[in-house]
Amino acid sequence: MNRTLVGFLLIGAFLLIDLYVYQAIRFLLRASSESTQRAVGWAFWGLSALTVATYLLLQLAPVDSLGRVTRTMLMSFVAITYFSKFISVIFLFIGDIVRFVCWIWTQVVGGTLSPSKSTTVDMAAPPRDNTITRSDFLIKTAVAAGTIPLVAFSYGIISGAHDYRIRRITLPLKNLPRSFDGLTIAQLSDIHSGSFFNKTAVKGGVDMLLGEKPDLVFFTGDLVNSRADEVNEYIDIFNKVKAPLGVFSTLGNHDYGAYVKWPSPEAQRQNVLNVVKAHKLMGWNPLMDENHILTQGGDKLAIIGVQNLGFGPAALRAGNLAKAYQGAADYPVKLLLSHDPTHWDAEIRPKFTDIDVTFSGHTHGAQFGVEVGDYKWSPVKYFYRQWAGLYTEPTTAGGQQTLYVNRGYGYIGYPGRVGILPEITIFTLKTA
Repeated sequence: MNRTLVGFLLIGAFLLIDLYVYQAIRFLLRASSESTQRAVGWAFWGLSALTVATYLLLQLAPVDSLGRVTRTMLMSFVAITYFSKFISVIFLFIGDIVRFVCWIWTQVVGGTLSPSKSTTVDMAAPPRDNTITRSDFLIKTAVAAGTIPLVAFSYGIISGAHDYRIRRITLPLKNLPRSFDGLTIAQLSDIHSGSFFNKTAVKGGVDMLLGEKPDLVFFTGDLVNSRADEVNEYIDIFNKVKAPLGVFSTLGNHDYGAYVKWPSPEAQRQNVLNVVKAHKLMGWNPLMDENHILTQGGDKLAIIGVQNLGFGPAALRAGNLAKAYQGAADYPVKLLLSHDPTHWDAEIRPKFTDIDVTFSGHTHGAQFGVEVGDYKWSPVKYFYRQWAGLYTEPTTAGGQQTLYVNRGYGYIGYPGRVGILPEITIFTLKTA
């Protein structure tokens, strides 16, 4: 469909949503003074005009004329405003249907169904006999239902985007060598540096990680949204992420630049190389389908890193786990960095049963959900079997494999988080 036509249709939909919601607001204010009604009307339609103007700016302005952060914030403003109004519309529409059905029932049962009966609704006027009216309760519920996401998603940008939380996980491993008992590993994932808008807050999260003094750090992919240059102004922050035994990293689906148009395949390949170069500039050790044998006190364990391997619809598959695994088979403990958690069920568990722990990210927990104690819910659970936290499954040999899905350090699309907060994970290895 023509992009211009789609734009006009959306603007028309915005106008219909505004008219529907405004009728409900007028009804609630019917007993207020004329000046109050006028002020609310100006405020409502002023916000609507500003939102539509913002949408037009995003559609008409050249892509490069607005910075990444500015464009993201403007898009979020439009999306949050009309999503909130749409929630109100759903409640209002349900209320209208219920009242209409009740009115029909009353007319039929009472034997008074007649074309001469007026069914005109004046939502701005006080209720009168023989009209289909809205109840104050249902109107207030609809307005409140629209206000809740408006407030929640706005707060998610202001506060939730950088409200970093440290999660502590103990990993008991049956074959863990004595020298590694008590080893601490910090995991970061899904930095998405192209989305950041508060450099001071980002640095604060890194300081939190460093305050934990981990022995080892894992980064499990998505350093950028698409382009390697997105991380340039954050290299001086993330190069502070260091640990005595090293920082090991891998790539996520966004690091391959698969979601933007490149002038040539060579340009896209160069972008991937530049992402890997950024890892190295920060002092990290990118594992591109390879492994590193960690030695301590005469004991050894294998750290395996595989490029992105996703097994969902339209998932990006760039890695080769068999290649990454080569040379690691004889070590008693194997720790795998693999960005996409769908890799665990699809290949790791069926074919590589001696990989003890897989560290993943990718889902972000949808950046929206509820976590209270041990209970967690997010809409992403309907798309990913493993989407946040720790998962364990027995192996055919009587052992156990573990997957940890990090909720992510950054964000993409919506520049905030509601309920599912950004995460820094601290693991402690223990001999089982």
